[in-house]
Amino acid sequence: MRHQAATLLWRAGIAAALVCAIGLLPWLTRTDPALTVLKARSAERDPDPEVLADIRAQLGLEDGPFHLLGQWLSGLWRGDAGQSWISGSEVTPAVLQALGASLLLMAVALVVAATTAALICARTLRLGAHHRLGGRRAGGGSAVLAALPEFLTASVLATVVGVQLGWLPALGWYGPQWTILPALALGLPAGAVLGRLLDDLLPGAFAEPWALAAAARGLPGRTIARQALRRCLPGLLPNTGLFAVGLTGGSVAVEQIFDIPGLGRTTLQAALAQDLPVLQAGTLALVLLAAAFAGLAALATRLLIGTALRDGALPSLHGPKPPVRGVQPFAYGGLLAVVIVLGLRRDPLALDTEQRLQAPSPKHPFGTDALGRDVLARVGHGALETLLLALAIGTAALFVGVLLGLLPRLSGPLVDTVTALPPVLVALLVTAVAGSGPATPALAVGAVAWAPLAAHTSALLRQERAALHITATLGLGAGPWHLLRHELLPAVLPPVTRHALLRLPGLALALASLAFLGLGAQPPSPEWGLLLAENQPYAERAPWAVLAPAAALALLGALAVTAAGGVRRPRRKPRPPVTESGQQPRTREWVETR
Repeated sequence: MRHQAATLLWRAGIAAALVCAIGLLPWLTRTDPALTVLKARSAERDPDPEVLADIRAQLGLEDGPFHLLGQWLSGLWRGDAGQSWISGSEVTPAVLQALGASLLLMAVALVVAATTAALICARTLRLGAHHRLGGRRAGGGSAVLAALPEFLTASVLATVVGVQLGWLPALGWYGPQWTILPALALGLPAGAVLGRLLDDLLPGAFAEPWALAAAARGLPGRTIARQALRRCLPGLLPNTGLFAVGLTGGSVAVEQIFDIPGLGRTTLQAALAQDLPVLQAGTLALVLLAAAFAGLAALATRLLIGTALRDGALPSLHGPKPPVRGVQPFAYGGLLAVVIVLGLRRDPLALDTEQRLQAPSPKHPFGTDALGRDVLARVGHGALETLLLALAIGTAALFVGVLLGLLPRLSGPLVDTVTALPPVLVALLVTAVAGSGPATPALAVGAVAWAPLAAHTSALLRQERAALHITATLGLGAGPWHLLRHELLPAVLPPVTRHALLRLPGLALALASLAFLGLGAQPPSPEWGLLLAENQPYAERAPWAVLAPAAALALLGALAVTAAGGVRRPRRKPRPPVTESGQQPRTREWVETR
């Protein structure tokens, strides 16, 4: 009970600090909110001093940010989130309407994600149910899906399926049919990531004693597969909740393309216009939604394996396994290296207006962009910036995620809050603290990249602590440092590292999303995200200009997934545990082993 109260207070403190930081955003960024509001209301009107003074008096800006924040909080208890600084309308009904649209889109996208994850795991479930997994290798198809940029997928679906073929409506939000295309754009990459994580856990479940005993007794393979799925779901539930929250508030680019009045788009417009009442209410709604999903994930975990967790009677899903060897990582890596080397030999900034949007040819193997620049050159030079930046962010996120994942009481509420923030808002907050510059997008992405890894670490660690061999090691007198170093970390680090590798293309996509929204790399940088953003308007006329960087990202995803198969827990000889006093108990079992 005391632990739950402390967690609740910590979560409330984080939410309060976030709302206060948003309330101080214009003053932290040293911008005049009256001028920003005037530009949002009427971009053509001159900012006369009298007009700005009238806006300050109307909004109460002269009283200072803390008075405005206190006034907003006092009305919040009555369900009154104030009035929009831009339109003057009530904030609460507008935010609730946007939240309803986002929740509907999120629900349909989760169905798409679940279907995608099921298709990815179908082969493993079928082989494992009949005890024929053997040397299963990770496929590259799921990696390609996971590396697809959401805004690029949304643009292609809207253009091809919605406009050219006319099969489904492409713009607006008027009924269930309008949810299909944006749900596909959001659900396919999310389902690919979840499917890969689940596919990574299933072999361990099929190797547990209960599965072998069930197969020996002749139970149907479908029953064994269903129980193996139930065994693995608790390790994925926290990340599934994070995906659900991210699909609700983080689908800004997709909502922009399909003209969906969702909460992500509402908070984006409020953040850019510094409409603080709308921005604060939207952010608070996302934080509360994240807390609700976290509670549902914890409840579902308790229902699935709560008794075994309490009694310490779980087998380990992460025993020593030989690394999966194959030529796929070398093939993908070699192909990517060839593209980079060929691109580095060309000039990425050379302009030739007479060669605008030219199709691929021997002179320009990947074609040219809208300014006549060689796309192969820009992809090759942009690889250095994109790959090195994504690798640096991924390494830092892995370190921070594992470190905070070892402290679930501290990191749990923090993970939920960080995941609830739209990327644009994170970028604006980072800009307010660190200032604008070329490192701002990397800091914004890095500020949230650790959260899924921390959630994954905490979930796996909670199950691993309940494993039978941990209980036996504790009974032999092992101390906490011995358990952490020799049992827990060796079991948890390989799957979390594979998760980090799987998210490596996603980090590049996050940078690409910021560039698409105008907050990332700036021209003439050849960064892959900027290439996608610059060439996206010409996707129908010159698809090669968009497909080249998208294919490079997909190749990076395939390389990451296949290379992750070599990250396994090594086999080691059994060794006696070390007690807290530093001595090794000489029991009969350990003596015989030695």
